[in-house]
Amino acid sequence: MRTEEDSAFLSRMPRFSDFDGVADFVHYMPLPGGWALAMADIVDSTGAIAAGKYKSVNMAGASVITAVLNALDQLDLPFAFGGDGAFVAVPPTGIEAARDALSRVRTWVEREFALDMRAAVVPVEDIRAVGLDVRVAHFQASTEISYAMFTGDGARWAEDEMKNGTYRIEKAPAGREPNLFGLSCGWDPVTSRNGQIVSIIAVPSDQGFGERFQALISDILSLVGESDRAGHPIPAEGPQPTISMKGYKAEALTQPSKVRRVADRLGVAAISLMLIVLRRFNWKLGNFDIRLYARDLAANTDFRKFDDALKMTVDLNAEQLAQIESTLEQATRDGICRFGLHTQDTALVTCIVPSPMTRDHMHFVDGAAGGYAEAANKLKQKLAAT
Repeated sequence: MRTEEDSAFLSRMPRFSDFDGVADFVHYMPLPGGWALAMADIVDSTGAIAAGKYKSVNMAGASVITAVLNALDQLDLPFAFGGDGAFVAVPPTGIEAARDALSRVRTWVEREFALDMRAAVVPVEDIRAVGLDVRVAHFQASTEISYAMFTGDGARWAEDEMKNGTYRIEKAPAGREPNLFGLSCGWDPVTSRNGQIVSIIAVPSDQGFGERFQALISDILSLVGESDRAGHPIPAEGPQPTISMKGYKAEALTQPSKVRRVADRLGVAAISLMLIVLRRFNWKLGNFDIRLYARDLAANTDFRKFDDALKMTVDLNAEQLAQIESTLEQATRDGICRFGLHTQDTALVTCIVPSPMTRDHMHFVDGAAGGYAEAANKLKQKLAAT
């Protein structure tokens, strides 16, 4: 149950609508005492992606958010999606429910995708005890949805400690299913219109989140802004609905029984066929407008974010890619940042849609052939070489 203090914090959380504001430290406020980060990621996600499991990896990452939000029945909690994992900031009253949800997700991911997931709940007090913090703000991605941005290096530290085994949540016994209502991945990968889908991770140097790193963010955004729709990988009119059997199969795995999975696959296929017809003839079904839904899907995507690092999945041409890579390499030489960058031909969309009849559905975008996981791996290799 949410307390009045938790509700007050969420209502006071700063919001900004110009993404340049992500570089302004004054937009962020610290998580209240007693809160924690509920987090999980895939072990060896790079290997899983190399084996062709990119859709499974992304769905596993998004399942963390879905399961925790559903378990706490609080869809407005701050969270961040990282491709192969995610974390959710949870209030004290929700910590045990979040721990249970992560335990169930670990079991589900192993059973359905043959992937090993690690999970943890890290108290914000432990983060502050080492001199770091978790500060949060909301970027208004569209008129209907906002996404949390994080700074303070606390989330990055917590992830490292989870990977080191300092914090750990065991798998739930078989039969204890996570609540994954709303999790969807029925869209086919979206092909680049400009040349390359580029996944970028830029981390501040040891100097931290200072003026030079803020200026670098502005420079990168300026370069990306020269492309169509500021590099947005999803067309403004949204992706075209398709009959994606891989997507339906993955989406059906969120159902707890085989009978319900078969019914879900048939139901989703029928709905998709209906959506194709509605879009083709520009028809409405009652109050449901497929073209508005598709436009909202594009507007509501999280193709750029900040959680202790600038992360972007953008659609660029060769010249823009070269300029951005050159800028990041110079910033590395100047001691401003460290970065990882990965290119591919397509982007992947994973969704949380509590109701298609409302416009606040959430959509997570990643590169479809490695994306953030491969960019993070390249960043790690660079750090190991220094």
